[in-house]
Amino acid sequence: MQTQTMVPTMMANQNHTDKPGNPSTATSSQIKLRTSIADGNKLSVLSEEDWAFWIENGYVIIKNAVPREQALATAQFLWEFEEKNPNNPETWYTAPRAEMQMKELAGTGMVEVYNNQHLWNNRQMQRVHDAFADIWGTEKLWVTIDRANLNFPLREGYEYKAFIHWDYDPETKPQNVQGVLALADQTDENMGGFQCIPELFRTYNTWKLTQPEDRNRFKPDTTGFENDFHKVKMEAGDLLIFNSSQPHGIRANNSKDKVRMAQYISMMPAEEDNEGLKNWRVNSWKNRIAPEGYAFPGDPRNWEQTKYETAELTDLGKKLLGLEKW
Repeated sequence: MQTQTMVPTMMANQNHTDKPGNPSTATSSQIKLRTSIADGNKLSVLSEEDWAFWIENGYVIIKNAVPREQALATAQFLWEFEEKNPNNPETWYTAPRAEMQMKELAGTGMVEVYNNQHLWNNRQMQRVHDAFADIWGTEKLWVTIDRANLNFPLREGYEYKAFIHWDYDPETKPQNVQGVLALADQTDENMGGFQCIPELFRTYNTWKLTQPEDRNRFKPDTTGFENDFHKVKMEAGDLLIFNSSQPHGIRANNSKDKVRMAQYISMMPAEEDNEGLKNWRVNSWKNRIAPEGYAFPGDPRNWEQTKYETAELTDLGKKLLGLEKW
């Protein structure tokens, strides 16, 4: 029997051991975000109107980034992975398997799965890659190895507060974007989902002058912005991309029986010379190793290792992982 060679499991990114943010890519890109359509490749997914909206509001929605049937199949897998029945709300509310250090996320339905075939199917969709390539101005990207979300209606004993935060200190002017793929229709704003404050994104430099110097750099005081929250509506298969300088969060699910389901997907310029990070990423995919960090408690059942096989990658997927060079 042939033994599988394990790459040492080093931390992907030490900058996220005590703060939010996915550690499977660098905290901030050495390449600056595209600021003009004239920079980099021609737009292939975003329209000029999409681009203008992106620059003004700090987020954009790509319709049908993933086929609806594929998004719904991913949603069905999440129910299986979480051992819950979509048709029986009595199975939805269970104690967390592991303690969440980032308390704002406790009870918000984070699903600790990272390298399943369903997740990789969505990551390696050409339209998803091309949307991020439009944002960055280059096709040479790596995808984040991130998880999913299965967010239930509030119920006594299973409450959480809607929140707004940054995963990166905006004072550092992070060159990064983040993304959310809808796995279920989220057109009812009462059912929770993504929210953000484009007005604060636009006015950050003047807003910060009104704030104390010792303010929390990851949790803004949103006083005065109560009417500026954007409750973003999406349909299964839609992809939301947002600037990491955009204050954002999960809003409370106040519906009776609707479940918000999503997969977190982002891309940033590949760091093909960063051997340590590249090796960690390949090992994470090959051996189904989850990221570790402040907001990533992992799955104590280790189901990814014991129940599922290594995901098959397309030629694009191999480049997005770092297994092959662009």
